[in-house]
Amino acid sequence: MLAVNYSTVRENFKAYCDKANEDFETIVITRKQGGNVIMLSEAEYNNIMENLFIRSNKKAYNRLMTSMEQLKAGKTQNRTLIEDE
Repeated sequence: MLAVNYSTVRENFKAYCDKANEDFETIVITRKQGGNVIMLSEAEYNNIMENLFIRSNKKAYNRLMTSMEQLKAGKTQNRTLIEDE
């Protein structure tokens, strides 16, 4: 996580956008007034939203945890996918 003041981000906006996207860096844009702002990639944002959704649905979360336990225990099955024509 980087903390950078507003003026620096404004002067180097493209570089910080690239850093957020390419390095998955979270950037805290500090301001003297009005509160700080967080910049992160869309992929990182989507990941956070997906995790919040899964964790808010207890049934889906428990199913995911059970599946992960089965995977770690080697209780998997190989399946062949049938493609639609």
